[in-house]
Formats: sequence, structure tokens, C-alpha cells
Amino acid sequence: MKGPHCEVVVGRLPARACLDAGKREVFEAFLHNNAVGIEEIVNALDATKITWVDKKELDKISQGARHQGVVLHVAPLQVLSLSAWLEKHQEPECVLLALDSITDPMNFGAIIRSAAAFGAGGVLFLKDRAAPVNAAVVKAAAGGVEYVDLVQASNLARDIQQLKKEGFWVAALEATASKPLWEAPLKGRTAIIIGSEGEGIRRLVREQADFFVSIPMGGALSSLNASVSAGIALTEWARQVKQAGT
Repeated sequence: MKGPHCEVVVGRLPARACLDAGKREVFEAFLHNNAVGIEEIVNALDATKITWVDKKELDKISQGARHQGVVLHVAPLQVLSLSAWLEKHQEPECVLLALDSITDPMNFGAIIRSAAAFGAGGVLFLKDRAAPVNAAVVKAAAGGVEYVDLVQASNLARDIQQLKKEGFWVAALEATASKPLWEAPLKGRTAIIIGSEGEGIRRLVREQADFFVSIPMGGALSSLNASVSAGIALTEWARQVKQAGT
């Protein structure tokens, strides 16, 4: 089955995360007929949904992506509106990453992976001016899409305004900001804006921030890609939350 109501999960780690999370129905699983080390995936699947194929066929099904002998056709990921996400997340300690024009699938996927690893409440991204949630993003997220809420915005500045009305403090990561990340208050309900590597944070989005923070660097290079910046910001958020709880 492959159609508008079906998504492709490519690779062993994303497939295993999809099966472990159990949130999405698996319509069909295509497995390499000579693959080794996929016993756990095979055991987690309904045998009637497995189709064994050769590498040439699997390359075609995966559209050239590195599949590691495993491709699943599954129900689409649930993508929430901000209002639906806010109804779901009432917890006093919560961080939401707000991505402004992150168009590279690898960056987007890596950010989702970090968000899932650190227990972020969600990743807010634009409907347009953003990488689509496709097989490349799912693979780069290494299973993270199954464990973190994805929230889609048609107007990021307006959604950030709504977050502020709901009690969120909004930090924006900017290389030129004078306040270091680790001096900023990230506890409580916090949104962190991360801009694209080319344009940074757009003006209308930037104007919604309560404060600006930077990641101090002392090496030869003066910039980081968006996914690395997001990972560092989440590390500091997690440190502050843990410290507050001790």
C-alpha cells in the first residue's frame, strides 16, 4: 500500500522506533531477503505484512535512500496544531523548539532526534518555508519522530504570541547576543527559537522573543549548524531543570 494515507519509514533504527512506539499502523514491511541482524524487527511485525524482496527492488521502494534492508509503509505521523498541542501540554516544566525556516531535511531530522532524546514537549515548524516531514527527515531523526510532538504553524510569529499568552517565556538563539545561553532562565514553560543558517531568525519572528541568547565559542569557527545549536540549547535546558529539582 502506498498512497496519500501512507508514509515510508526507511532504515533499521527508524523502523524499530516506529514498531516500539506502536503509534502508527504498519501496512506493509519490505525486507531484504538476505539481510542479517533484523530478527527483532521481523519478530515485532505481523508475518502477513512482510514482503521479502531483493536489493534492487528495495532500492526502488526506498527511492534510493539508505534502507539497511528495511522499509515500512505506515500510517502518517500525527502533526498537531498549536492549540491542540497546548491542550495536551499543561505541565509546568516544558520546552518547545520553534524552528524558523529550517529547510534542510538532515538538520530538521537531527533537531527532532535531539528533542526526543532530551524530552522536549515538541517541535514547532512552519507549514511553508520548512523541510517537509518526509522519509529523509524521519531517517535523520533516527526514531525521534515517534516520541516527540510535531506542531505545524502557518504563521510562526502569531503562534509564538499565543505561546506567550499561555505563559511561555521565549528565548531566541542568536550568535551576536550578549547573554550566554547558560545565564538565561530556561526553567518553567519555555520556547526556544532557532533560525536558519542562512537568514537566521526573521524580523517578525525575532520581535516576539523575550530575550536573546548566544552559545559562546572560543575556536576558529564562529558558527554552528541549527541542529547542533538546538542540541546545546536542550542540554542547558535539561541541566537547569535537573538542578532545580535537586
